[in-house]
Amino acid sequence: MSERESMEFDVLVVGGGPAGLAAAIRLKQVSPDTSVCLVEKGSEIGAHTLSGAVLEPRALDELFPDWRDDPPALATPAGDDRFMYLTATRAFKLPTPPAMNNHGNYVVSLGNVCRWLGAKAEALGIEIYPGFAASDLVIEDGVVKGVVAGVMGITKEGEEGPDYQPGMELRATYTIFAEGCRGSLTKRLFEKYDLRKDCQPQTFGLGIKELWEIPKEKHTPGLVWHSTGWPLKSDTYGGSWLYMLGENLVSIGFVIGLDYPNPWLSPFDEFQRFKTHPEVRKFLEGGKRIAYGARALNEGGMQSVPRLVFPGGMLVGDTAGFLNVPKIKGTHTAMKSGMVAAEALAAALAQETRPEVLESYPEALRQSWVWEELRSVRNIRPGFSKFGFFGGMAAAALDTYVFRGKAPWTWVHHADHETLKPADKAERIVYPKPDGKLTFDRLSSVFLSNTNHEENQPAHLVLKDPDRWKGVNWEQFRSPESRYCPAAVYEAVGPEAERELKGTPDAEATGEGAQVEAGDASVRLVINAQNCVHCKTCDIKDPTQNIDWRTPEGGGGPNYIGGM
Repeated sequence: MSERESMEFDVLVVGGGPAGLAAAIRLKQVSPDTSVCLVEKGSEIGAHTLSGAVLEPRALDELFPDWRDDPPALATPAGDDRFMYLTATRAFKLPTPPAMNNHGNYVVSLGNVCRWLGAKAEALGIEIYPGFAASDLVIEDGVVKGVVAGVMGITKEGEEGPDYQPGMELRATYTIFAEGCRGSLTKRLFEKYDLRKDCQPQTFGLGIKELWEIPKEKHTPGLVWHSTGWPLKSDTYGGSWLYMLGENLVSIGFVIGLDYPNPWLSPFDEFQRFKTHPEVRKFLEGGKRIAYGARALNEGGMQSVPRLVFPGGMLVGDTAGFLNVPKIKGTHTAMKSGMVAAEALAAALAQETRPEVLESYPEALRQSWVWEELRSVRNIRPGFSKFGFFGGMAAAALDTYVFRGKAPWTWVHHADHETLKPADKAERIVYPKPDGKLTFDRLSSVFLSNTNHEENQPAHLVLKDPDRWKGVNWEQFRSPESRYCPAAVYEAVGPEAERELKGTPDAEATGEGAQVEAGDASVRLVINAQNCVHCKTCDIKDPTQNIDWRTPEGGGGPNYIGGM
């Protein structure tokens, strides 16, 4: 193993999303002489950033009060709000809940927002290294001292290839982890420092998104349209969005809570089916789908926020979980968490004796509007898990309109991977075949995400115990990973799989270089890691937490275009 070079900074930021960029920028604003480095695993800033998104500009106003004079590309003032309840054939307009009032907000491409923030960061002197995946922690005497990043050229066999690069140790007095939902290094920090011991399990949703270009006469700039109800059953939490931005662009997507119980459910195919509803179809007909992506998101809110600090570092943004579920927004809270962390860091760096654990950050965050906002909506998401769809709607109305977020109770979450029913005790779902005009298959969708990985590298999707797959995933649940993955990464193949899964969307195609990971001649699991869009759903939903998502080489994964 070649010896690694190292670079030293005052502060290192891992992750180039809104939280990491806001943290770096705020730190340079209040402490210009502080040396700051930011690493991002995507090929460029914004390449792996995916969201609806309607941006509440509260944090951005604090960071750059004059940002409207030079806004990010495609930022469109939010206009008409519509909240719909769908049946199979009809749509009913509901009163818009207070949290979903978007007056003063902006329909944006979050990737473009990050690119815009990245340019601002570089102008302040922040060193940014895109395509530089942080794959390991540097810990000395129990203190995080930085990360290892930029390792490349390891072959599938785990050996140093001809283009091997050992990467670098990026070292810092403090390291900010802003990896986004289900960060791979953050998972290890949870275990190393037992950061989740005093909080409830995190609960997640899977968001699947398409970007469409539609005829001008159908485009209403700033339209913000949400729906709930069909096609989901009442035991499954979820809903849709449809946002119109820029010139004739429509961001359309679907979110499904990953605590759903039916192992036959396919979030991807539920989304495709949703687009066939008459109220949705009318927006898209005559248009063209131009991009696709998927990403998990934290939905646990205040109850699920872990301990945020540990020796040498801290967590900010969605890697900790600051999404406001009823608002369907988390960018403003993620950015604010990064800004609060930056201000605490600046104060610590100015001291002669710098504390290893920066307790001032979580203390300041609890005094900020982020905590107040999350506390006021803490019962909304668990109410749906506790009471189902209609009971959850009633509980949300009670919490919002009667108690105004100050109910004398706090409901709890459960772990998403524990909720699946056995396949033989669940209703089997058969989805219609895609028509290639309004509805599509997974592989053509992955193509539009511009996903690519260096083929001769170790698979970044690993079964901790390959023997467990057939006895649990197959025998009990009939390979749920082949349905919940929105990118055709997992396939159950073989004679038994063909017989059992006939008529389901499981085995679409085996990708070039696919790796057989588990099973036997009758049924086996194939992992097409090349297709992975880095949504992290498999790492979350696997029934025994047997799938481990690891960081691939930097630059690998999706490359989302400017409108995503």
